[in-house]
Amino acid sequence: MVPVNFDDALTAAYDYELPRHLIAQEHARPRDASRLMVVRGDALEDRTFRELPNLLHADDLLVLNDTRVVPTRVFGRTSSGAHVEVLLLRPVAQLEYDPAATRWFALIKPGRKGRRGDQIDFAEFGSAAIDAVNDDGTREVALRLTVPLDDFLGRAGRLPLPPYIERDSARNQEDYQTIFALKAGSVAAPTAALHFTAETFAALAARGIETCAVTLHIGLGTFRPMRAEFVEAHKMHAEAFAISPSTARRIAAAKAQGHRIVAVGTTVARTLEAAAGDDGAVRAGSGETDLFIRPGHRFRIADALLTNFHLPRSTLLLLVSAFMGRERILRAYAEAVRRGYRFFSFGDAMLLEPE
Repeated sequence: MVPVNFDDALTAAYDYELPRHLIAQEHARPRDASRLMVVRGDALEDRTFRELPNLLHADDLLVLNDTRVVPTRVFGRTSSGAHVEVLLLRPVAQLEYDPAATRWFALIKPGRKGRRGDQIDFAEFGSAAIDAVNDDGTREVALRLTVPLDDFLGRAGRLPLPPYIERDSARNQEDYQTIFALKAGSVAAPTAALHFTAETFAALAARGIETCAVTLHIGLGTFRPMRAEFVEAHKMHAEAFAISPSTARRIAAAKAQGHRIVAVGTTVARTLEAAAGDDGAVRAGSGETDLFIRPGHRFRIADALLTNFHLPRSTLLLLVSAFMGRERILRAYAEAVRRGYRFFSFGDAMLLEPE
């Protein structure tokens, strides 16, 4: 466990200066051409992502998140004719994506157009009614579609790119999905895994490095900003996860043999920690987690973490600070800025090894 001090408890302690031009607007092409900062203890090393297989141990087990981003960003008009953007987050009755659900939690942009009782028209696809406005800014909408939801999203929906990505291009839409995405359910991508290519997996296999997958459907809980003065006052939204018996067995076997578990992304790290028992074993099964990992947390499963550079004052920055120590992470971020690394979803990557 990384030591904790009073400053770790303050949200403002997880801020940093980032020049706007370092916010990546497109992913590297090919994907594995991204830069990779390797942080081993206090040492920093500049590499590229395609070197990853040779930077890992030959007996490492990589754990990936196989969630698939759903194109739940749609556009419509209110009864007054105003244009609005609707982001369907999840069904009201459950955490997982369900194409049969008709009531959804949603974000409406601009928010002033999303008042209770408003109607949103989706042209030939039907409409939605806003039934409630919640304290957290979400809306509850009732869909009245003329076609199945999957058809509507497939024809009219867009992947919900983060707001700091200014261009919603066909290339960015393609790049905001991992090449192994399988299980539909997320409203954001597991961005650390966007760097992987078929060549990456071939090189990993050639070295004998194995991979397995868990599922965590990324929702509002992962990317909601922290606004409270103290970290502990932030409330995480729950997200659905699943771990197969096969993955649980492979993690247990790797641990028993003294091999490292490398979590590919903060969502994988959260999933593994949420499913770990007091004995340090990962339990197979499905459920939901609102686990908020912050400095003071004792990691039981992940020995190394592959991740991107995260937003200031975000829960993701707290997670990597818990893994490596806040001061160490902020020093690495400052050095990344100095060396011109690219930040956030389409940016460069980090390989974090505490010791």
